[in-house]
Amino acid sequence: MDRVITLAYSKHDYYENKYIAINEQYTYGSTAPRGRILDIKGNVLVDNKGVNTILYHKSSTITKEKEIDIAKKLVSITNYQYMYDEDKLGDYFLVLYPDIGDTLISEREYDLYKKRKLTKNSLEERKRERVTTEQINSLTLEEKYSSYFYYLMNEGYMYDNKVLLKDIDDALYAVILEANLEGVFGEVFWERAYPYGESLKTVLGEISNSLPNEKKDLLDKGYTLNDKVGISGLEEYYEEYLKGDKALYKIVNNNLELVKEAKKGKDLILEIDMDMQLQIENIIKNEMIKNRKLPNTEFYKESFALVSEPATGAIKAIVGLRMLTNNKDISFQDVSINVIKNAYTVGSVVKGASMTVGYQNKAIDIGTTMVDSCVKLANIPAKCSWTRLGRINDLQALAVSSNYYQFVTALKVAGYNYTYNMEAPVTDDDFNKYRDTFASYGLGNMTGIDLPNETTGLKGGKIAPDLLMNLAIGQYDLYTPVGLLQYINTIANNGNRYKLNILKQVKDEEEVIYENKSSFLNKIDLEEKYIKRIQAGFREVMRTGTGYWYANPKLNAAGKTGTSESYFDSDYNGTLDSYVISNTFIMYAPMDNPRYSIVVISPNTANLKGKSSYQSQINRLIARGINDYLFTN
Repeated sequence: MDRVITLAYSKHDYYENKYIAINEQYTYGSTAPRGRILDIKGNVLVDNKGVNTILYHKSSTITKEKEIDIAKKLVSITNYQYMYDEDKLGDYFLVLYPDIGDTLISEREYDLYKKRKLTKNSLEERKRERVTTEQINSLTLEEKYSSYFYYLMNEGYMYDNKVLLKDIDDALYAVILEANLEGVFGEVFWERAYPYGESLKTVLGEISNSLPNEKKDLLDKGYTLNDKVGISGLEEYYEEYLKGDKALYKIVNNNLELVKEAKKGKDLILEIDMDMQLQIENIIKNEMIKNRKLPNTEFYKESFALVSEPATGAIKAIVGLRMLTNNKDISFQDVSINVIKNAYTVGSVVKGASMTVGYQNKAIDIGTTMVDSCVKLANIPAKCSWTRLGRINDLQALAVSSNYYQFVTALKVAGYNYTYNMEAPVTDDDFNKYRDTFASYGLGNMTGIDLPNETTGLKGGKIAPDLLMNLAIGQYDLYTPVGLLQYINTIANNGNRYKLNILKQVKDEEEVIYENKSSFLNKIDLEEKYIKRIQAGFREVMRTGTGYWYANPKLNAAGKTGTSESYFDSDYNGTLDSYVISNTFIMYAPMDNPRYSIVVISPNTANLKGKSSYQSQINRLIARGINDYLFTN
């Protein structure tokens, strides 16, 4: 008996709360403001815009007649602003006048229905077919307009909140709420606003208006089917921080009573410097506009530029612009997200990594010299440098970008001392010696950048000696722009590879709740003296070699240029039909204490089958403009 008394009286509150939890009804609001996205200086890149929204929550006890009355009152309040659907008026006539609808079915049809030879849906369909034009025209204007709201109130699942009006002004919003219509309530919907327009927008990302099929696993984390969710870019990658907490309402006498207000998501503070971003965008746009008037540039449509702090991997600017032309009109499309998705034939910029393979496998050493020429293997056309470069050592081979030096080195890595017209069978292992080392730099590897769906590039699938030589000069495998950025950072960092990162920190109001610190990935398997040699070679590129004038010669910079030849599908019909040149450039400066690293890629800058031999210098002009901006500020 004592135990029963304890349950009944001592734990009264416990069981009462259980009872309330089971029997009381609650519902969540439709949206909550997401966290903002800001740049390193506090400029807001993605914000929230409040949208006044009127919703309806159907109670289990409300009648059809009551809903019709609510719809008519909304018509009156809104002064007939919202146009009805003509095709639904026949259905609505049956809703308003069900007795007349019953007369549209014959006694025989009712008899068939009672005998289960006709379904209820079949009867209703026959009623709709038999509503006359005269009957529809007999509806009053108020009745016609009220159909607009009535159908919105009855769409979808019964338990869902139905949006009746959206983006209305404050005055109308207030009048509707003051009318105190059953089940009708107001809420501020939150939509994304972009103070800088299209700049960086594909990297910032998109949100969906409801949960996509591929995100249905989020239902297990408390999401509902009508929740907004990040589906690309930073919005997707940092969804857990950006998502806000929706308001909670208690259903009291068929009305909603606010229990807990909506709470904004956390703010992302990026490493991005929006002033720098906009300046680089303008540099590229201006050069692209001037370039389109030059010969052989008909296939050139886009350029990419990345700027980072080498020591941390922090990305300060991500620019990807595609020029769109319509007669004389020119516009630009943001394609910045393609720095992680698209891969390109990048050419000689990879030669720092190629030198690494040569040093690692004792194919070359510091000071190894060769007389630049052509390599001719059995049954393979001769392969040469871009011009005859004379006797060069490893340092000069980088400065003047000797292909011959890399060809001979690659054959030696595979176990062959080059002789004219020799046979040189190669294996997967020979290719992997290059690919494994390249990957340790970030080429053909994941960079760890904080964006979803990063790709690693594209590996060629065939094995042949000429293709191994092509691999060594960046003319076989394809690499992403972010892969190139991590590669040049690794050289700048004396062989230490770090993740790339866009996020600096996460804030909840003013409290920092997460700090994105630099993350070490690996160290290049190479003695320091060889790393220093590659750095010195990159310095010579900028001082006396192919990178001269890509930056102010007075700037103590280290870098590498790249030119590649490839075929591409110019009319997007699935056939590689155009032979083009693409240009790449990587750099860091100052050499002794790197402040910035830079990657610039411009695909398809020149049509090699054009009417002249002219080749655009667009990539050099973009790089120089970026350098002059970065290192004079």
